[in-house]
Amino acid sequence: MFFDTETTGLDCINSRIIELAMFTLEDGVITEEYDKFIKIDEPIPPKITQITSITDEMLNSEGVPEEVIADDLKQRLTADTLMIAHNTPFDLSFIYYLLKRHFSDEADEIVANLNWLDTYTVFKDRKAYPHKLIDAVHYYGIEEVNFHRAIDDTKALYEVTKALKNERDDLYEYINVFGYNPKYGVNGMKFSFIEYKAQYYCNSLRPSDEILPRK
Repeated sequence: MFFDTETTGLDCINSRIIELAMFTLEDGVITEEYDKFIKIDEPIPPKITQITSITDEMLNSEGVPEEVIADDLKQRLTADTLMIAHNTPFDLSFIYYLLKRHFSDEADEIVANLNWLDTYTVFKDRKAYPHKLIDAVHYYGIEEVNFHRAIDDTKALYEVTKALKNERDDLYEYINVFGYNPKYGVNGMKFSFIEYKAQYYCNSLRPSDEILPRK
């Protein structure tokens, strides 16, 4: 499942998801495209609207209550599903707290029973800085989308993941491994089912015996 979130800020505890997009892939075929706005009980910060073009009016007219999203996630996030995002630690933490607010007794088990792949970590092992999703899109010659909208970012993420796999088929090595900048340490939440490894910037594709998970 490829997924992305747009949020009201960077704090996963006090900020909220305002858009959630997911592509479900089974046996190489996209079986569901999911994209929903989420109603929140506070105005969207002007800076977020400027970045995402998502407005309060859009959430009020097209959004659904957060409990609907929580139930949708609970139904779809079945054990052993591989969850793929770019900067997964960020999106994982927001998904976790959304579930925690509505399924407090089950949230930990739901996220722990999934597998997580961070394409940002993979990309950092292969290319020079910078490493945002748009940088990966440019590097691999993928058609640009409307970045900072979750559904479009998810489409770009899907293409980037295919490009990474075609470049070298070792993505399975990075499952449940998140790299972090040792200068700053791990930002945000740490989860017991994830292995966090210090990752230094490189200027080219690392040799296969030196990729982050094998260090």
